Parts: sequence; structure tokens; C-alpha cells
Amino acid sequence: MAAAGSKGSNSSEASLRLGEKRRPRELPAGVTGGLPSPQKSDEQKMIERGMESCAFKAALACVGGFVLGGAFGIFTAGIDTNVGFDPKDPLRTPTAKEVLRDMGQRGMSYAKNFAIVGAMFSCTECLIESYRGKSDWKNAVLSGCVTGGAIGFRAGLKAGVIGCGGFAAFSAAIEYYLR
Repeated sequence: MAAAGSKGSNSSEASLRLGEKRRPRELPAGVTGGLPSPQKSDEQKMIERGMESCAFKAALACVGGFVLGGAFGIFTAGIDTNVGFDPKDPLRTPTAKEVLRDMGQRGMSYAKNFAIVGAMFSCTECLIESYRGKSDWKNAVLSGCVTGGAIGFRAGLKAGVIGCGGFAAFSAAIEYYLR
């Protein structure tokens, strides 16, 4: 009995040493309780690669930013009390045409700005992720710093540094909330 116990412990010790080098056995999905997934065709793989590309992600963020910025611009123009304000006649009520024109102009301005920021952020995040080979919160923070710094740098070095820090902090907060 003792011999069998020692023989078993020796084999278990050997399997522990060898087990570190073994790959885990992959079980079919039906055995583990999941549904088996069919093999993907070449077309499906090609579409997946396209949707995971940096260009697609940047284009999607650009379109999303354009729509969100347009909605935000229209909203802010709608609640702005200075639309159609004439300093010569402060009691004059703006016409609907003036209000709609301002809503359209402001909506387009915000839409362009949001689209540019969204595309810049998404593209830099994807490039940083590709370079690092990891998908974690650091990519968003670094991308936020690059995007905020580039936007702020147009106003000077100090504004670029502040933009980098502010956008990076905002990106970190969003990543913390989403994950």
C-alpha cells in the first residue's frame, strides 16, 4: 500500500513538472455546455479584419462624432438666448428663420469639430493599441494625451500640455467607468 502511494505521489510530482509544459486540452463546445460555433468563411474573416482596422474605426468615430456634435450644436443653439439679438433693438424677437439658420450653422460647426476629435482619438488609440499589442486602459489615456495635446498645441505649448493632461484624465475616467 505504501509502495502504491509513493508510486502515485512520484507520478503526480512528475506530472506537475511536466504539466507546466503541456497545453491545456481544448474541449468541444458541446462538452462544456456551450453551443458549437461553425467555422468562419474567408469572407467573414475578411469582413472582421476590415471592421477591426484602424481606418474603419476612425471612420466610424468620425461619423458618430459628426452626428453627436450636430445634435449638440442644434441643442445649444435652441437654448441660446442671444440668437438673432440686435444691440440696436434689444426688445426685438428673433424670427424663426434666424433661429433655424443659427441652429444649422452651430450644428454644422459642432458636428465638424466632434468628427475631427473623434477620428483623431480613435485613430491614435488604434495605432497605439497596434504598436503595444495590448488592449487596455493605457491606450485610451495615451491617445487622449496625444489628441488633447495636438488640439491644444495650436494655442501654444502651455495649452498643449494642459490639453494633453485634461483629455488624458477625461479618457481615464471614461475607461474606468466603461470597464
